[in-house]
Amino acid sequence: MQARVSTEIKPRARKVRILATLGPASSSPAMIRNLFDAGADAFRINMSHGSQADKAKLVKAIRAMEADTKRPTTILVDLQGPKLRVGKFKGGAAMLGAGQMFVLDRATKLGDANRVELPHPELFEAVGKGDRLLIDDGKVRLRVVAVEGDKIAAVVEVGGRVSDHKGVNVPDVVVPIPALTAKDRSDLKFALEQGVDWIALSFVQRPEDVAEARALIGDKAALLAKIEKPAAIDQLDAIVDLADAVMVARGDLGVELPPEDVPPAQNRIVAFARQRGKPVVVATQMLESMIVSPTPTRAEVSDVATAIYDGADAIMLSAESAAGNYPVEAVAMMDRIARSAENDPVYPARIHFTETPAEATTADALSESAAQIAKIINAKAMACYTSSGSTARRIARERPPVPIMVMTASLKVARRLGLQWGVHAVHTRDVNNFEEMVGKAKRIALRNGIVCAGERMVLMAGVPFARSGSTNVLHVVKLEGDELEKHED
Repeated sequence: MQARVSTEIKPRARKVRILATLGPASSSPAMIRNLFDAGADAFRINMSHGSQADKAKLVKAIRAMEADTKRPTTILVDLQGPKLRVGKFKGGAAMLGAGQMFVLDRATKLGDANRVELPHPELFEAVGKGDRLLIDDGKVRLRVVAVEGDKIAAVVEVGGRVSDHKGVNVPDVVVPIPALTAKDRSDLKFALEQGVDWIALSFVQRPEDVAEARALIGDKAALLAKIEKPAAIDQLDAIVDLADAVMVARGDLGVELPPEDVPPAQNRIVAFARQRGKPVVVATQMLESMIVSPTPTRAEVSDVATAIYDGADAIMLSAESAAGNYPVEAVAMMDRIARSAENDPVYPARIHFTETPAEATTADALSESAAQIAKIINAKAMACYTSSGSTARRIARERPPVPIMVMTASLKVARRLGLQWGVHAVHTRDVNNFEEMVGKAKRIALRNGIVCAGERMVLMAGVPFARSGSTNVLHVVKLEGDELEKHED
C-alpha cells in the first residue's frame, strides 16, 4: 500500500475539536500560530476584557494564519452578557461574617461591612425572601430575609472578603434583564463587521434571549448559546432548537448549581445537543492547574477525557491559553488526551451510549446508512459536498468511525465547521456534475492525506448541486494511485 500523500492542510489525528481562548499570553501572531500547530482548531475572543481595537488585531492575525496554512479557521466571539456586580467599598473591600445581616441597596455611596450598592434595579423586583445571593463566584453566600423598596436585607450564610465590583449570582430566580447589554450590542456589531464565524451569547435564561440575538445576527454568523444558568436548563429544548450550538459553561453553572449537580447537568446538555444534531462545547477549568503548572492534575485529565467519551464536539481552554504561563503546553496536552481517549478500544461504544435516532428525511436516512456502510466495508473516510453545512452536521451526529471530509464552495460554511466533531473542512470550487464530484473528492482526499491508494471512501452529496437540503446520493469509491495526476483543483 502506498504511503499517504503529504498535504498543505494536514487533518487532525482526532475527532473532537479544541477551542482555545486568546488573551495576554496568546495575542501575538507567532503565539497564535504556535497554538494552531499544537492542536487548536478554533479561537475564542472574549469581549469581557480589552478593547475592540485589540480584538480586531486578533482577528487579523488569525485570518493571516489561515491564509498561510490554507486551512479554514474558526473565530468565536464571546459576548460579556449582563454580569451582575456589587458597587464599591470604602478601602476597596469589606469582611462579612457568617450570621450577620447585610444590606444591598441602591444608594451610590461607598459600602462597608453592613451594606453595599447593588446597581441593578431589576433584582429588587425579582428576588424574594429565601432566595440566595452568591457573591464572588459563590465564595460569599447570602440568604434574602426581606425586600423593602430599594433595600434587600440578607443574612450571611458563608462569610468572607468582598471587594469592589464582585459578581453576584442569583440562582433561584429568572432575572428580568435582557441577554444583550448596550456593550454587547456594540461588541456584536463590531464582531459581525470583522466577519467572525460564531457569536457566543452569555447568561442565556430563556428562549427569548436567543431569539433576540438571532434577529440581530441574521445569517452573518452562527449563534452559540452558553448554558450557565439553571433557568436555561429548565428550557433546554427550546434554547437548543433556536441556537446553532450550545456550550456547557461550567463557570457560573458551577456557582449556581450544587457541585454534585454539575456532572449530570453536563451529561444532559451534551446528550440533548447531540440528539438535535447541534455542536456542543464543554468549557471552563478543564486544565485549570496548567495556568501555573506545565502539567495538569490527574483529575483534570479525567475530566477532559469524560467530555470526549460523552461525544462532545469541542472542548475549550479559557485562562489556560489566554493568560496562563503554559498556553501551548495546555493545547498540546488537550490534544494528547483527546487522541489517547479516541484510540481507546471502548471509545466507539462509549460515544454511542447517547442514541441519536434519525429523522424521517432522506438526508438523515442516508447519513445513518453511510456511517454503517463505512464501518462494514472498512472505509477510511467519509466525504460530502455541502452548501450550507447541514449534510456535515447530519453525518457528524452519527459519530462515524472515520474522518469526515467536507467540501464546500462557501468559505463561511467551511469556517463555521471548526466546532463540528470529526470534520475536516476544505474550501474548494463547486462542481457541475456527478463525475466531477467523484473525481474531485478523490483528489482532495488523497492530497489531504485522509486516504491513500487502494482504500475506499463513502461519498455523500445532493443532486442537483449547490442546492441546500438536497442530499440524496450515497456512493462508495475506491482510490487509485494516479488520481492526483489527472487534474489540479
